[in-house]
Amino acid sequence: MADFNKILTPGDYQNGEINVVVEIPTGSNHKIEWDRKNACFMLDRIEPIAFAKPCNYGFIPQTLDEDGDELDVLLITDQPLTTGIYTTARILGVMKFVDDGEVDDKIIAVPADDRNNGDLYQTLEDLPKRLIEQINFHFSHYKDLKKPGSTVVKEFAGIEEAKQVIKDAIDRWND
Repeated sequence: MADFNKILTPGDYQNGEINVVVEIPTGSNHKIEWDRKNACFMLDRIEPIAFAKPCNYGFIPQTLDEDGDELDVLLITDQPLTTGIYTTARILGVMKFVDDGEVDDKIIAVPADDRNNGDLYQTLEDLPKRLIEQINFHFSHYKDLKKPGSTVVKEFAGIEEAKQVIKDAIDRWND
């Protein structure tokens, strides 16, 4: 397996596109994480099935969020994507998120070329309201059985705020 942090860039985020590596498919309760040290995926844990991911979950290569991991991405597609693939994605916004007191923001994106839905989604406002509610609920409660109240969704913000979060994560990676 290739080291995604060596072969991929973060993408052209200034123009609204990022590279996203998929860790967890939509509907999975497996917490699969990129192991940066060993350059491979690992199964970190199995979550209760009630807390399966509402969308694909991945990361932007060559970034570091404030929690010390690559910057997370919630990648919206009609079907689950496979762990280990990557795609170019269009930025829609960011979910400002705190996990156990650490900033752990999530960029929200869609594949840059999605001919199935006619590239309907250009901003967060274009996504179904119910999907945003499900994402909010999931991240507000997915640790409730183990650590109630340890996760907080602060807000959903637009493309410009997402670009700033990405820029900051790229800067951290480069420092």
